[in-house]
Amino acid sequence: QEGSLCAQHCLNNLLQGEYFSPVELSSIAQQLDEEERMRMAEGGVSSEEYRTFLQQQPSVNMDDSGFFSIQVISNALKVWGLELILFNSPEYQRLGIDPINEKSFICNYKEHWFTVRKLGKQWFNLNSLLMGPELISDTYLALFLAQLQQEGYSIFVVKGDLPDCEADQLLQMIRVQQMQRPKLIGEEAAQSRDQRLPRSDVDQAIEVNHPFDGTGMLDEDEENFQRALALSRQEIDMEDEEADLRRAIQLSMQGSRRSELSGSLPQNVPQSSPSSQTDSLSSEELRRRRQAYFEKQQQQLQQQDQTPNLQDKATLSSSTPEPGSGGDMSEEDMLQAAMNMSLESVRNHLNSEEEK
Repeated sequence: QEGSLCAQHCLNNLLQGEYFSPVELSSIAQQLDEEERMRMAEGGVSSEEYRTFLQQQPSVNMDDSGFFSIQVISNALKVWGLELILFNSPEYQRLGIDPINEKSFICNYKEHWFTVRKLGKQWFNLNSLLMGPELISDTYLALFLAQLQQEGYSIFVVKGDLPDCEADQLLQMIRVQQMQRPKLIGEEAAQSRDQRLPRSDVDQAIEVNHPFDGTGMLDEDEENFQRALALSRQEIDMEDEEADLRRAIQLSMQGSRRSELSGSLPQNVPQSSPSSQTDSLSSEELRRRRQAYFEKQQQQLQQQDQTPNLQDKATLSSSTPEPGSGGDMSEEDMLQAAMNMSLESVRNHLNSEEEK
């Protein structure tokens, strides 16, 4: 559709041919304007009504957008012996005619006109805003017209014999089926544009914040994945180390406690089993002893940094232990040996599992 020449398209779709041009319709509109001016002048050219009429827009039957009034359309159809009757007028309603028994309708809402016509044995919506004709079934026609009225359309029944056309002759012999309703002109382009806009905005935002070089997003995903794997492995290693350290401390505490009890208890007093001694140690006790062990290890490292010949002194002190220090060194040695034994047993167990 060009401009707002919907009245021209409405008439040509009704007659199924290029019978009217904008120039011809403008000529009809100008003729109607002149007739109205002459009627207004009959009351006197100096009257207030006549001066008000002249001060209005150049024409009440057309405008610069290509709109034409119902009077222009009605006069144009009179050339073909056709007449327009308002569909919801009392005169027509008294006739009680079923819409499917008519031949065509002209519908108007504000400045838009379109035709609904029967071609062959089927009804079609010939709205020039659609990409093509829309098939309307006989059972849906009355509902379609009623819906248009509810939307504010004025509907006119076209009375008279329409000129013969090729489409009418062809559809008298065959019936058509329409699987999909035709879209409005520009609807498909608007949908594709709406679908592209969000992506365009997102792409623009990404380019502003993180310029895309073809690999940035892939590298970032890979980096996040590798970081997650590293954290997972670290947690597993920490759990395994924590378990090994706990077992080593338990074994060390068992050995130390057995040596202390064996020296202090009489020979005839039965010693407690290792399992009962381990059970008597609470988790808080283990945590405190483990903390003390770590603090001692840290102190030893600091002493090694301050006195490089600490190893020689340690060797000398082992041969001639000072009073009060033998117990501490013996406990540390036993703790280290217990840790080594625990780790060795874990490795042996893992090796046996792999051989299986």
